[in-house]
Amino acid sequence: MNLLDHFSRMAGNNLWSNDRLHRAVLQLEPGEFEAERTSFFPSIKATLNHILAVDHLYLDFLEEGGVGAAAYDDFMPFDEPQPLFAAQVASDRRLIAFCNRLSANDLDRRVVTDRREDGKIPERIGDLLAHLFIHDIHHRGQVHAMLSGTSVKPPQLDEFFLDYDLKLRREEVERLKLINQASATS
Repeated sequence: MNLLDHFSRMAGNNLWSNDRLHRAVLQLEPGEFEAERTSFFPSIKATLNHILAVDHLYLDFLEEGGVGAAAYDDFMPFDEPQPLFAAQVASDRRLIAFCNRLSANDLDRRVVTDRREDGKIPERIGDLLAHLFIHDIHHRGQVHAMLSGTSVKPPQLDEFFLDYDLKLRREEVERLKLINQASATS
């Protein structure tokens, strides 16, 4: 696997992990989505909105959309889990499409990031993608931990890459149309 394939698979993993996590969140009892909890952000709702807001910001950077910091600053948080889930799926699909369009030369190409108080900073596309994936994994882990204090069992989020785990994710990978990422041997 080369780095381009890795980034495409990581984008697919984002979709798959977010799908599992959001489907669990949709099963929460009334009040659990927005309930105050111990974490970096004070609720499942706030954390999932933060993930999506940062995804919008980084996608704007990566696609050179020109919105800059406003992509995050002007983000309107979702109050309900279903529309938040739908917006996350759209963002994840956009990231997959971006990663699938990349060439090897793109990974070292710099795009301008607008960091408000720090100004405009050129960053490598490969570095931005690596950071975005780590960011999303980090905060999904927080939501996963917060789910432990709810009526819903946290879903398994680490069964995406190995052929060994294919039996545990095949239906989801097919439903999400990530077939080419399911396994080279399947």
